Amino acid sequence: MVITRRDALNLIGKSTLLLPLGALSMGAGQFSPQIQPFQQPFRIPPVLNPVHSDSTGDYYEITMQQTQVEILPGLSTKIWGYNGITPGPTIRAQRGRQSIVRFINNLPESMVIHLHGMASLPQYDGYAEDFIPFGYYKDYIYPNNRAATLWYHDHALHQTSRHVYMGLAGMYIIEDDLELNLPLPKGDYDIPLIIQDKRFDSDGSLIFDDRRQRGLYGDIMLVNGVPYPRMEVANRKYRFRILNAGTSRTCQLQLSTKDDLIIIASDAGLLSAPVRTKNLRIGVAERYEFIIDFSKYPIGTQIVLQNPIFSSNIDSDSRTQQVMRFDVVRQESDDSDIPNTLRPVQIIPVSSAVRARTFRFGRGNQLWQINNRTWDKNRVDANPSVGDVEIWNLVNTGGEWVHPVHIHLVDLQMIDRNGLPPLPYERGWKDVFLVESGQTVRVIAKYGPHAGKYMMHCHNLVHEDHDMMTQFEVGSGGADPITTAKAKPLPAPPF
Repeated sequence: MVITRRDALNLIGKSTLLLPLGALSMGAGQFSPQIQPFQQPFRIPPVLNPVHSDSTGDYYEITMQQTQVEILPGLSTKIWGYNGITPGPTIRAQRGRQSIVRFINNLPESMVIHLHGMASLPQYDGYAEDFIPFGYYKDYIYPNNRAATLWYHDHALHQTSRHVYMGLAGMYIIEDDLELNLPLPKGDYDIPLIIQDKRFDSDGSLIFDDRRQRGLYGDIMLVNGVPYPRMEVANRKYRFRILNAGTSRTCQLQLSTKDDLIIIASDAGLLSAPVRTKNLRIGVAERYEFIIDFSKYPIGTQIVLQNPIFSSNIDSDSRTQQVMRFDVVRQESDDSDIPNTLRPVQIIPVSSAVRARTFRFGRGNQLWQINNRTWDKNRVDANPSVGDVEIWNLVNTGGEWVHPVHIHLVDLQMIDRNGLPPLPYERGWKDVFLVESGQTVRVIAKYGPHAGKYMMHCHNLVHEDHDMMTQFEVGSGGADPITTAKAKPLPAPPF
């Protein structure tokens, strides 16, 4: 079934009606059960193997289903997961070799799949009204045309925050020869970190409280689905691919030792050179990759990944100020290195832009809006031609809000923020831009490679759902994102 926006708003106010949406509780102001941090072992989501491969690509199958898992010790939590786990399995792909991923919907609501960061054709991009109903499936074709850390998640209109909160998110990694030939940590030392914050009732059920559509902030930090995990490491270098897959919370990450995080990549791939920082700010849906060199620490050292209070979050729960702990427990040799040059990032000249556009992100009529408008699939708010270079001014009109703005299809570069240069680790290719209250962030991109309709929205998922999303159309004559490759009823034929 397709839940309408009015239905969703009614559900928010009626906790007894939330059972069809996954047994979410509505414990406004309620705290999660107290748990001792750093007691549970760190775990890594499994890598998904293709069910079939041929000369053109690899074929995968993922089922969206409900299951019970233990997140808090001794308690059972009902989740919606990809293949029944949260986060979902990781897909590792090779640049230039396409993936065909079949998503099967065994959940009682319609779903949409967005592979965030992929330059997909419109019909495979996860357009918010391109639904997969219960009992249907859809095959998504991904070109894998950039080496980067991406993620896949639900993108159903007006339901994204609830669906992702229930567990529908997973990582998708694309590698190429250039990256693999660099002496960066690899294999067991290349680690995904999917960070989320959630709130639980006393029986272990998830509490969904979006604070009257302002934002959702949990009081327990999860990494790869584990609360405050403890990761045992060797005294060597590790590469971490970090994703903020939360609903609304902006994180600020630092080590308890005050040592540097060595940033090597942002949303859309490697930076031109490593950047050292003691504090990494990461908004919802942003991805960064960093290296921690544990060789400087004696065996027995414990290092906490901290998350100090960020002023623009409408939440200051002290339990969210710790994320996980690294325990240095063994000695190993290390043949990895951090090269001074990673991947050349060619700056797009501002002079090459053929036009500039301004998008204002604000609140009016009890809804989140862009340029005083809400989502309308029949309206297009920008129409660059294929190959056009444009500057977009992303303006936060004020209030206590951060808007992590995500622009589909293209990789972009930040020009400046309120006239000041971007932070050093923001100077690569990106697709999410953190715009704080009163800020204007200028970004530049070359639009393409596909024609068609694509979305732009705030990635505070509560804001997106209510109704801070619009669309642009690149060129003309692109495939219709809803009708071109519609979901089909089960059973699905074999690949």
